[in-house]
Amino acid sequence: MIRSDNGYFGEFGGRFVPEILLPALTELEDLFFSLRDDPDFWQEYVTLCQEFSGRPTPLTPLRRLSTLLGGAQIWLKREDLNHSGAHKINNVLGQGLLVQRMEKKRVIAETGAGQHGLATAIMAARLGLEATIYMGAEDIERQYSNVFWMRQLGANVVAVETGAKTLKEALDEALRDWAATVETTHYVLGTACGPAPFPELVSYFQSIISDEIKEQSMRQMGRLPDEIVACVGGGSNAMGAFGAFLDNHEVTLVGIEAGGISFEDGKHSVRLSHNTGETGIAQGYKTLFLQNADGQLGDTHSIAAGLDYVGVSPILAYLSQQGRVIPESATDDEVTEAFSLLMKTEGIIPALESAHGLAGGFKRARQMRPDQHVVINLSGRGDKDIFNIARAFPQREWTEFLQREAARSTELLAQNRGH
Repeated sequence: MIRSDNGYFGEFGGRFVPEILLPALTELEDLFFSLRDDPDFWQEYVTLCQEFSGRPTPLTPLRRLSTLLGGAQIWLKREDLNHSGAHKINNVLGQGLLVQRMEKKRVIAETGAGQHGLATAIMAARLGLEATIYMGAEDIERQYSNVFWMRQLGANVVAVETGAKTLKEALDEALRDWAATVETTHYVLGTACGPAPFPELVSYFQSIISDEIKEQSMRQMGRLPDEIVACVGGGSNAMGAFGAFLDNHEVTLVGIEAGGISFEDGKHSVRLSHNTGETGIAQGYKTLFLQNADGQLGDTHSIAAGLDYVGVSPILAYLSQQGRVIPESATDDEVTEAFSLLMKTEGIIPALESAHGLAGGFKRARQMRPDQHVVINLSGRGDKDIFNIARAFPQREWTEFLQREAARSTELLAQNRGH
């Protein structure tokens, strides 16, 4: 796993927070640094994930789809089969072990798609903690099933009504809460962003994914994969999938961002590729952010609530800058097509976030040889996206119908003129 240089990864990272938060961050950093090289702590964490969340998750070959596409052999790392349905549970269980050691009784979290909020609520119920989850009002509407379960688990879900009412605003409100309650509260940050040590800490717990990929690929393929592909929002599932392979340059690492509708301002969430992200400091750390002409944080869009974020992990910003991670993007239309293709070919229902990784991974696999292997991190399942998919698919199918009818009419008109 990559390690920071005093909280920085190249020029990115750092800790830019109100003075009141510095003691809590220092306490967390000291505890984390004292445990991260302790094999007994790692085994305690792995055992908890196995007994409670169902790890290890399988590495599933997509034989029919690989044959259909005609390129590399495609495999899915099945984080969708975790308890709660996504990779987010890995990080919160690890942070839960830290909360127990710090003897704090309340946790807060931000969430976009709701999977991190749900995982935090589950962890809080398991450990007997009070939980408050901040979620943008727009995301609450898009992901209400997760909100329902968070509340049933005993968490207080707070709707954030400011700004674009999505993940950026939820994170801002969570930081304000933490500043006011830091003595008794731990902030369970959900992705590999924010002030140090969170990017490194979250990546550490999520690296269990790549540890398993390495062992499973050697056993099932007889070798390491040629490429590993993951969607990129904040960056936790990508860092989890990439972590164990960062020093092995024979394995290509590809991160797929949310290309949205277009590359116009406010129509996408692309920060790493296409030179759209600009270096800035916000929300406690320095990274690439989408910014407007005035240097303020810009608006974002994605069909997937979990990728609708204005910043990106400072670790991924650094790795992209160094050329170790290849950043690409997938549009909303490409995502819904990949979503449908996986369902109808392999019987697996992906989350819309994960379907970005599918879209990018399928595109790359088509250009590779049949003796090569691509692993796509399926970071979550699609139960939560049923209403978004229901809205997206009829619109796309109706558009396709109109296009077919227009082409048919043109063809008939040409035939009639010929007579």
